[in-house]
Amino acid sequence: MNSYLAKNYRAAAALAAYRIVKFGAADGEVQHAAAAADASIGITDRSATDCPAGARVDVVRTGLTLVEYGGAVTRGQLLTADAQGRAVAAAGAARVIAVAEVSGVAGDVCLVLIAPSSAAA
Repeated sequence: MNSYLAKNYRAAAALAAYRIVKFGAADGEVQHAAAAADASIGITDRSATDCPAGARVDVVRTGLTLVEYGGAVTRGQLLTADAQGRAVAAAGAARVIAVAEVSGVAGDVCLVLIAPSSAAA
């Protein structure tokens, strides 16, 4: 059983499932994180599948959840967002969103432990 805390937000733009998000321009909205320096807050769950702008979406804020990888990841690595909100290995001054529970490659949807906005270095 996976335990997590999810909160519901409004999508500032179209969202995909299992992607890293950050706050949008207005209160109560989120958008895909698009850079390692973004202050990511969580990961969309399956409710974000084909989620249009303005729709409601659940975002996992803490605990174990699934995320789509954007490159090769090894279990235990700290993760940050790529330009599409997928999880990639964090380096340097990247803002960390999670720790990989399993290894995988781009396109894999894998289990991670959310640890938002900590510095990788």
